[in-house]
Amino acid sequence: MSEDVYLKLREFLDRLPGGFPATDSGVEIKILKKLFTPEHAHIALKLRQIPQPAFLIAKRIGMEKPRVAEKLEEMARLGLIYRMRVGKRALYMALQFIVGIYEFHVNTLDRELSELLEEYLPSLADLWKSTKTKQLRVVPINSSLDTAPHVSTYDHIRTLVKNKKLISVAPCICQKEQALLGNTCDRPLERCIQFDQAAQYYIENGIGRKISAKELMDLLGMGEEQALVLCPTNTRKIVNICLCCGCCCGILRILKKFPRPADQVQSPFQACIDRELCTSCGTCKERCQIEAIVDDNGVYEVDSGRCIGCGLCVPRCPANALTLVEKPRIAPVPRNMIEMQVRIAKERGVL
Repeated sequence: MSEDVYLKLREFLDRLPGGFPATDSGVEIKILKKLFTPEHAHIALKLRQIPQPAFLIAKRIGMEKPRVAEKLEEMARLGLIYRMRVGKRALYMALQFIVGIYEFHVNTLDRELSELLEEYLPSLADLWKSTKTKQLRVVPINSSLDTAPHVSTYDHIRTLVKNKKLISVAPCICQKEQALLGNTCDRPLERCIQFDQAAQYYIENGIGRKISAKELMDLLGMGEEQALVLCPTNTRKIVNICLCCGCCCGILRILKKFPRPADQVQSPFQACIDRELCTSCGTCKERCQIEAIVDDNGVYEVDSGRCIGCGLCVPRCPANALTLVEKPRIAPVPRNMIEMQVRIAKERGVL
C-alpha cells in the first residue's frame, strides 16, 4: 500500500506545472520516500493547486479538521506543501518539486538526498527543454545596462524589486548540495532572495531571514562583484531572485551541457565584443558562468548560441569592448505566477 501511494504521488507531482518525470532507475521514488511519510503522501494527494483552508481539505480526506490542520501545518513546516496567510487564516496548496519542495529543504538537505538529486538531474534537464516557457529567466546586472539599447521595466533588476515590502534571503541550496558532495564554492552562501508571500513562508519556516531594502541592494551589489547570474521568476511581478554561479546552480549546470544554452533561456540580450577595442585580457572569460566566451588564438568572441545575456562580462572589461545587444525573446514574459504556470502546464499537456 505504501509503495502505491508513492507512485500516485509521483504521478500527481508530474501533473503540476513543474513536473516530476519518471525514470527507469526509480530514483524519483527514492526521493519521495526520503521526504514524505506514507501519511504525508496520502494528504498531499488531496491538495489542489489553489490555496484552501484546512476544513475543506479535511472534508476531502474524510478526517477530523483538527487532525488535518495539525498535519497540514506539519507538512508546510517540512517544506512538503505550501502555506500562505490571508489575515489570520492559513491556506494550504499542493507544491511542485522544482521550484518548490526541493528549495524548501535547504535546512535539512543531507548527502543522501544530494546524491539522489544529482542522479535525477538528467531527467530535470529533459523537463527544462520540454517547454518554451521557463520558471526562471535571466536579467542583466545593473551596471551592464548603460550599454543596452532599450531595457523594459521588467528586465531592470532595480525596478523589479522597487517597493517590495517583505524581503527575505536564504542559503543557496545548490551551493549546499555541492558542498555535501565535496565540491566547494567560495562565494557567499546567502544569495537566494524571496518577496512577499514567498518571503513570509521562508521567514515563518526558519529557512530564510528578513532583510531590509538596503540589505537587498547590498546583496545585488555582491552578486555583481562575485559574478553571479541574476535569475528571477519568469514573471513581470517577481517572487524570487536566485544569484547563480556556474559551479553550483543546477540550472546553469544543465544549461552548460546544451550545445546552445541561449535557446533554453528567457533573456532579451546577449553580449557582443568589439574586436577593434578588445585587448584579449581574458577578464570576460573569467567572469562568464556559461562558457560563452571563446578564445580563438588570442582573439575573444562571444558564442551567441551560448550567451544568456547576464551582462557579467560587460562592466569589468577594461577596454570597454563589450556591450549588450537585443535579441528576440523566446516568449513574452508572463505577468504573474498564475499566468506562467498556466502556460507551462499547457505546453506540457497537463492542462
